[in-house]
Amino acid sequence: MKSTKAATRYAKALLDLAVENNKTEQVSANMLALISANEGNEEFNGFLNSPIISSEKKNEIFKVLFPNFESQTISFMELIAKNGRENILPAIAASYQEQLKAHKGIVSVILTSAVPLDAATKATILQKIQVAVKGEIELEEQIDPSLIGGFVIKIGDNRIDASVVNQLKNIKTTFNTMAS
Repeated sequence: MKSTKAATRYAKALLDLAVENNKTEQVSANMLALISANEGNEEFNGFLNSPIISSEKKNEIFKVLFPNFESQTISFMELIAKNGRENILPAIAASYQEQLKAHKGIVSVILTSAVPLDAATKATILQKIQVAVKGEIELEEQIDPSLIGGFVIKIGDNRIDASVVNQLKNIKTTFNTMAS
């Protein structure tokens, strides 16, 4: 889900408020429920993006759809609707989750390999990553046979590509430059 600058700012404000009120986990659960409600649900997405439905009506519907939400979350959603930004609520929810992880010192790492890695190889890679990052690593593993071999590590905006397909691409580029 693509995040916007506005969604990031709103999520930061929500996180700051949740930290101040010691409700980060409750708000996090609410944001996960909001993300879940939006994923693959065209009707909910259409509802959020509808210019025909007033913000007051949307707020009433939010209370019906999410009766167990923390009062702080409902108040926040009401403010977002009042400002006419309810269409970015899913992006706000996703950004909140990312910012909460950063607040807790959790670093998301995506490890993509051509085949599933054995425990020893994975442990060696994680050990090397841990030296480079501060915080607890949250690992997501992915399989992509098109890599042929090796792996790709993604940490935030940084990418380490140790795949065979990347090495072959680099060799091809080198040969092409030598031939020119």
